[in-house]
Amino acid sequence: MRPSILFILHLPPPVHGAATVGKYIQESSIINNEFNADFINLSTSTGLTETGKGGIKKITILFKIQTRVLKALFNKNYDLCYMTLTTSGPGFYKDLFVVFFLKLFNRKIIYHFHNKGIASAAKNKLNHHLYRFALKKTQCILISQNLYPDVKHYINKNNVFYCANGIPSYPKAYLNKIEISKIEGKGPCHLLFLSNMMVEKGVFTLLDVCKQLKAKGFSFECHFVGAWSDISQEMFTDAILKDNLSDVVFAHGPKYNQEKFPFFNNADIFIFPTYCKNEVFPLVILEAIQFGLPVISTEEGGIRDIIIDGETGFLVPKKDVRKLLEKVEILIRSPKLRLQMGIAGTKKFKDLYTLEKFETNLVNILKIATAKV
Repeated sequence: MRPSILFILHLPPPVHGAATVGKYIQESSIINNEFNADFINLSTSTGLTETGKGGIKKITILFKIQTRVLKALFNKNYDLCYMTLTTSGPGFYKDLFVVFFLKLFNRKIIYHFHNKGIASAAKNKLNHHLYRFALKKTQCILISQNLYPDVKHYINKNNVFYCANGIPSYPKAYLNKIEISKIEGKGPCHLLFLSNMMVEKGVFTLLDVCKQLKAKGFSFECHFVGAWSDISQEMFTDAILKDNLSDVVFAHGPKYNQEKFPFFNNADIFIFPTYCKNEVFPLVILEAIQFGLPVISTEEGGIRDIIIDGETGFLVPKKDVRKLLEKVEILIRSPKLRLQMGIAGTKKFKDLYTLEKFETNLVNILKIATAKV
C-alpha cells in the first residue's frame, strides 16, 4: 500500500522559486505514483505586490487554508505531512496556525525550507520559543548543506536531508545555439538579468555597472526581464534616463515559460547580483547554465553550489559594484572564456539539476522520512 502524504506547499501565483517547485511536485507523475498524495496550497498572496502585507483578503484565504488542513487531518491518517514552512517574518507566524493543527493531531512532519532566516530571527526570545515548538521532533529538507547552520540549534543532523532543486530539461530546439558570431565576439556583448524586479535582487547594482561600462566605451546591451515589484517600471525608467543608459539598457517586463527562451538564447552573460536575505537556490541560475551561459552572482544561500568560481562563472561579494564590474569586463573581453564556462555549466546542470533528479531524490527522502520512527 502506498504511503499517504499531505503536501502543504506554496503554488503559483505569485511566481517565485518555492511556488514553482511546489508546482513541479504537484504535477510530478513519479511522486503521485509513489504516494497517495493530497495537496493544499499554502499561498495567501496572488501577486508579488501583496507579499509581506496583510489585509482582510489574506485573512479570509488563511482561514480557508486552515479549514482545508483540519478537514484533511480529520478525514485521513496521513503517514507524513510535508510542509514548506516559511522561516521568518509574517509568513512564519501565519504558518504557525497550520503547524499547530499538525502537532495537535500528532502527525509526523517534514519541512522543506525554500528560504532562510531562522538563526537570525531566533535571537528574539519569543521567536526562539516558537521555533522550539514548531521544529521539535520534526525532520527537514534543505536545498544545500551550506544552509544547515540556519537550523542546527533546532533540528538534529540525523533528521536533515539535502535535496538540490531541479528544473525541466528544455528541448534542444530551444537551447542556445553556439553561433560563430558569439565565439568570435562580434557585435555588442549581451548581458541578461532575469528575476523579479526587486532592489534586493541587485537591480541597481547592475545598473551602476552598466553606467561604468558605458563610460569606459564597452560595446554591450543589458536586458532586464522580470515582474515589477518594489522597483516599478517608472522608477526603473527614471534611473536609466538619469544615467543616460536608455540606448544600452532595456526592460521587458515579466516573461514566463517559453517567453524567456529568446532572452537566454540572445544573451552572452547572465548576471544575478542578489543580496536578498531569503535567497537560497535560484532556479533562474539553473535555467541560465542549461542555456550555456556563464553566470556572475553572489555567494548568497546555496548559489556557491551551482556556480564554481572561475569554472562555471564568477562569485562576487554582495553590493560590490567594483568587483562585479571587474568580472563583467573579463567576460566581455573573452568570448572563449564565456564559451568554456557555458559548456562547464551545462554539463553540471545535466549531471545534478534536472527535474528528474530532483523528483527521484525527493521521493527517496520522503520514503525514508515516512518510515522513520
